[in-house]
Parts: sequence; C-alpha cells; structure tokens
Amino acid sequence: MPPTSGLLPIREYILVALTATAVTYLLTGVVRRIAIRVGAIANPRARDVHVAPIPRMGGIGIFLGVAGAMGLAHQLPALSHGFDASFDSVGVLLAAGVISLIGALDDRFELDAWTKLAGQVMCAGILVIFGVQWVSFWVPWGGTGASFGSVLVLDKNQGALLTVVMVVVMVNAMNFVDGLDGLAGGLGFIAAAATCAFSLGLLDSSGGDVGTYPPALIAATLAGACLGFLPYNFQPAKIFMGDSGSMMIGLMLAGATTSASGRVPYPQFSGKDAIALLSPLVVVAAVLFVPMLDLIMAVVRRTRRGESPFAADKMHLHHRLLEIGHSQRRAVLLIYLWAGILAFGAVSVTLFDDAAALWIIGVGLVFAVVVSVVPRLRSRNQPGT
Repeated sequence: MPPTSGLLPIREYILVALTATAVTYLLTGVVRRIAIRVGAIANPRARDVHVAPIPRMGGIGIFLGVAGAMGLAHQLPALSHGFDASFDSVGVLLAAGVISLIGALDDRFELDAWTKLAGQVMCAGILVIFGVQWVSFWVPWGGTGASFGSVLVLDKNQGALLTVVMVVVMVNAMNFVDGLDGLAGGLGFIAAAATCAFSLGLLDSSGGDVGTYPPALIAATLAGACLGFLPYNFQPAKIFMGDSGSMMIGLMLAGATTSASGRVPYPQFSGKDAIALLSPLVVVAAVLFVPMLDLIMAVVRRTRRGESPFAADKMHLHHRLLEIGHSQRRAVLLIYLWAGILAFGAVSVTLFDDAAALWIIGVGLVFAVVVSVVPRLRSRNQPGT
C-alpha cells in the first residue's frame, strides 16, 4: 500500500539530491573531455568575461545527474509510488533530455534562434502530453468579502498555452543570465531548492499524499545536479554548462512549478501561494530587471542616433557589478544572496508567520544592498576620486 499519511520522506529526498550531486560531479569531467574532442568550445567574444577558450556542453553532465537520481527514486519504496500516481516526473525527465540534446547541438554547431525556439516549444509540448500543465492561476482581482484576488480554473487548451509560455520564458531567461562562471548553476540550485521547500510544504499539507511527490522530486534532483556541477563551473570555470544546461535548468524549473500548481488546494489558494509557486520566475525576473531596463534604454539611445538597436554590449547585471568594483566571484556571490533572499522569502511567507517572514526578508534586503554598494562607497571616499 502506498503511504498517504505520516512522516514525510525527507531523508529519501535528501538521498536523491545527493545522488544527483555525486553523479553530476563524477560525470562532468568525462563530459568535459568529450566536449573538447568534438570541438564544443566557447571562444571569447567582445561581450564575454572569460578570455580563454573553455569547453561547454556541461549541461549533459547535469542531465545525467538528474537521470541517475530519478532512477534511484524509482527504486526507493518511499518514493516509487509517486511514479505510479503521476507521470509528471517521467515527462519532465524526457523533456529535459530532449532539450539538453538540442542545447548540446547548439553548443557545438550554434543553431539559429528559430530552431531553438521550435525545440523549446516541442519540449513544452512533451510536458503537456504527459499531463504537466497548469490547471489554475491566481489573479489579484475578483475577490469577494475578505478574500483578495481569485483563482482562475483553466481548461486544457488554456493550461497548455500557459505551460508553453512558462517553459519558453524560463528557458530563455536562464540562458540570458548565464554570463559569469557559476551564475546560472547557482541560480538554478537556489530556485530549485526554494521550489522543493514549497513542494514539501504542499506534501505536508496534503497529509503525505503520494500524488504530491513529483514537484518535490523534480526540484530536488535539479538542485542536487546544479550543486554537483558548480565545482567545475565556479570561477575560474573548467567547463561551461552551455545551452544544454541553461535551457534544461529553465525547463525543469518550469516543470516543477507547473507540477506543483496542480497540487495547491483550491480553497486555501491565495496570492502568497502564487508568489511562492512562481519563486523561480521571481528570482530570474529580479536578476533580469536591471539588464532589461538597461537594454530598453540602450535601444532607445541607439535608435535616436540611427544605430542598430541590437548591437551586443556589456549591460547585464553581472557586468554592472563588475563595473562597481566587485570581482567575478564576489559578483556571483552577491547575485546568489539576492536570489536566495527573494526565492526563500517568497516561499517563507507560505510556511511561516507573515510578520516574521517579512522581517527576515527586510533585514536580508538591507544587508544585500549594503554589501552590494560597498566598493562604490570605498571608491568615493578614496583621495582623488
């Protein structure tokens, strides 16, 4: 009989995550040698930070870690029943494998944008075929009485369309932030860990129903795999994850979030749950806000001057942090700090007392702001500046 109540399988989830970490760490070195042999090399460009050719295609190692951890979970008595109750985990794993393959081809042959977009939509379609799609969505209007907002129940077509949009947005957002050693891998770990915490909260509120196992499993395997990749990718990087990794991380985050959306109880669903559910998107949106604002302003400036609005430059958030005076490592760690505060802050409001969660978030944000501007303040206080 599958367990439907009692203790949560926390130890099993930790074991699965650690397995993903170990498999990814052990196999990424092999993937690195293969990438060098097949010529999947990232040569420095004007807008890049690295100055020497570095192999990419490291996302294959991340996927292998996820696949190995999923295989272990299927054999564990405490987690195996989750595969019988839902095809979500299998669907996400298959879609992740396909998008990793597409990304690996891009890492080697540099596919055009339309081909990659078609592949992303196809992988989102795989999720939909396996039943991984949105079934409800909170909106901040239509509330009655003391309730704020309302829940829209989506039909299959609406849910499928929202799923495709979510996948494409997350895939390209993660690809966009992959600009410093260890940045995308660390953000993937933070977002996946926060999603796993939220999913475990759903599992607890459901009394341990095995139907709520998949989102936590998807997030736990991804978090573990990202952690196992970081020793190779943190500055100075020995290998880049490439599109094979950034696109896969984005897809799995979207898959975990979409899977969790179908497990949120309708009567208790609120804006706080929506924020926590979309915490991966909140993290990436926050990291993207400054560069996107810079990009819009740059397009306006170039257009007024009669120049091309699509010229590449160093306008990303990590470039801004480097300009302020942070080193590559410190810039990445600062973005980790901001992402962690936002991700776990969004989740904490659903798991803990609102006042306590808001105080912790507020203190964390103040600390992050101070640490971020320290180099600029020091430079202003130096003589002759």
